[in-house]
This record gives sequence, structure tokens and C-alpha cells, in this order.
Amino acid sequence: MYVGRVMNTYLVTVPPDTTVLKAKDIIENKQINHLLVVDENENLLGLVSDRDVKQSWASPATTLSVHELNYLLTQLTVEMIMTKKIITISSGTTIETAALIMQENRISALPVMEAEKLVGIITTTDVMEVLLRAIGVDEGSARFIVLVKDRIGIVAEVSKLLKEQQISIRSLVTWPAKKYPGIYQLIMRVAAEDEEKAISVLTDGGFKILTEYIRDLTPYLPNQ
Repeated sequence: MYVGRVMNTYLVTVPPDTTVLKAKDIIENKQINHLLVVDENENLLGLVSDRDVKQSWASPATTLSVHELNYLLTQLTVEMIMTKKIITISSGTTIETAALIMQENRISALPVMEAEKLVGIITTTDVMEVLLRAIGVDEGSARFIVLVKDRIGIVAEVSKLLKEQQISIRSLVTWPAKKYPGIYQLIMRVAAEDEEKAISVLTDGGFKILTEYIRDLTPYLPNQ
């Protein structure tokens, strides 16, 4: 999945001389978490988050009167509080790369650029939505984990057993089992009505299945 498929293209932008007071109103009215600061040619200058606005709003609140605070906020602009060193990505960036960039830099949004033109923005909320869709979380499915050794063809073997019983895999995610080198978890989802049958088929096929959290995986480690 690429960023261009899921990014927000409805962009809320403001000029750098926008007051923090106005920025606060825009964020609240639009129900967004980020404002993109651009110049008259729509060139990206900075990024302001709702957190930036709240921090600038609250910092003098305990020492100033209401009138003094209101005056200060009419003088304070987004240019004064915006993040100027912005990390951007292209629409061809993969979702997982975007997630990694946000995690490593501890940021919650990435503007998306094409040929130096601002075309979108992607946030941690967007990434989480993609993740939830990818793993197939919904009320009509059931989740279980198949513990397997890391070897060529293991996913095909699991899939074949289910296919022979006409059980469709709704989602499949692999994840290494911590503290158990060479062991992977196949986190699978099937239709809720197929859960018992799928577990029975895989168990009969020699696979170890988990349907709940188990602290010590030793008794469940695969033999094959």
C-alpha cells in the first residue's frame, strides 16, 4: 500500500501571519490535528499541530490576566510556533516506510510532496486505519495464531490445509516470537463460523495453535 492511496488530499492551509487564536479556532472547527503553513505561492513553510497550539496557549495562562492573555494571543502567529524543519515524503512512499519515519522521529504527521508541490498529508491515525484493515479486524472474523518454524513453504502448507476444507483466510500477518529464535507467529483471521473447523484442521495437521495469550510458549513450540 502506498501513501498516495490513503493520504488526505483535503488540505487545511494557513499563511504564516495567522494568529494562534485563529489557528485554534480552525483546528477545532475543522476537527483536525495539523495545520499546514504555506506562503502565497502554496510553498510549504511549516507545520503546526494542535499540541503546539495548546502549549502556546497554556504556557502564559498562569501568570497573565485574561485581557493580557487575549492580547498576547492576537500578537502570536503560527510562524512563531510552527515546526520549520519538516520531514516530507512522496506519494509513492509505502505505508510501512511512512510509519517507520514517524516512529523514528516521534512525529504524528508527514506532508506529502510531488515535484516540490504539496499534495497531501498522512497521519498516525491514517496509518493505524490501514493497519486495522490489513489485519482484517471486524466482528465477522475470528483470530488465532499458528506457531511455525521459519522455513520455506510453511505458509503454503498452512494455506493448503485450509484450502482443502474450503476455509478462506481473511488476513495473515507474520511476526517473530520474541525469545524464540527461528519461530514465527502466523496471526490469522478467518470467518467466525470457520474458526473451530480451521483450528481443528490445523491441529490435526500437526500445527500448534494459540487462541489466547500464553506467557510461556515452550509447550507450544512447533516440531515441524
